[in-house]
Amino acid sequence: MIDPVGTRIKMLEYFGEDVLNLPFLAPYALEISIFMILLEFGLGIWLLLGYQPKFTIKTLFVLILFFLFLTGYSAIFNKVTDCGCFGDAVKLTPWQTFYKNIILLGFILFLIWKKEYIKPIFPKKWTTAIAHSSLLAGLLLMIYTVRHLPLIDFRPYAIGKNIQEGMIIPKGAPQPEFKDIWYYKVNGQVKEFNNEDEPWNIPGAEFVDRKTITLSEGYTPPIHDFSIENDADGDITEQILSEPEVILIISANPYKISSDAQSMVNNYARDLQKQNKKVIGMFSVVDDELQQQFAFPLYMTDETTLKTMIRSNPGIIVLQKGTVADKKAWRDLD
Repeated sequence: MIDPVGTRIKMLEYFGEDVLNLPFLAPYALEISIFMILLEFGLGIWLLLGYQPKFTIKTLFVLILFFLFLTGYSAIFNKVTDCGCFGDAVKLTPWQTFYKNIILLGFILFLIWKKEYIKPIFPKKWTTAIAHSSLLAGLLLMIYTVRHLPLIDFRPYAIGKNIQEGMIIPKGAPQPEFKDIWYYKVNGQVKEFNNEDEPWNIPGAEFVDRKTITLSEGYTPPIHDFSIENDADGDITEQILSEPEVILIISANPYKISSDAQSMVNNYARDLQKQNKKVIGMFSVVDDELQQQFAFPLYMTDETTLKTMIRSNPGIIVLQKGTVADKKAWRDLD
């Protein structure tokens, strides 16, 4: 509920062609995310209150069957590596999520078996009022976080986090493991070999192909794929991270920045530049047309990294020697 935009990003992964292949739902990912979050939250509150127990339990049962299919499919085919169930607060692998849902299914079946014991804990009017008010409160909270920023930031770019420290791989961390599969034609037949077979030493063997399989991903630091560059200046990542203070105006989708947002960040940048403060834009795409629309130099950064850094489009991060000192949505600019 504190980060529905993050849920939208995860929904877009599920709607992708290589997962559920539902691209027509992509434009409605945020609305679907809000509905799903509100549904889960509301059912939990209603169950605790004992409100509409038959409807609540039946809906929970249908919901958990849907999630079992979704997470089971994801786990078997390794399509989405993190379900996003708890946002950035708790990371679960697809199999961990699938097993969690099996446990929840057991609890829900128990509720179905003992449904006659689920009684309202308050008088009917109070129960109805609390049940509906909780949905309204949840909806208002999500509208606020969509328009501004998540109330709690669990990501590696939260205020107080240092980007250089987030990129460090500790000593002794697990290293990635790979396996090579070689295909050689021997006596007119293509056969599969591994490194130990040394097929290149087989007399008369003819090389056909080689594939590399990842056995283990190894340790991945919280911050990776972080770079700042453009054609004119090249890679300025280290320079920016060593600056006493620099203001980053960030957009993962610059073509969808509204005219109001563009005007506001341009005025904000001009005011800072008058104070001799360094302001740069970190966009997922940089071209001459975009550069002409903004009053600060634009640099390119990986789109996923930008989405992780800040949920607003655009958003503002103040860096002080690589440490996040402040974050704002464009609507919150003074």
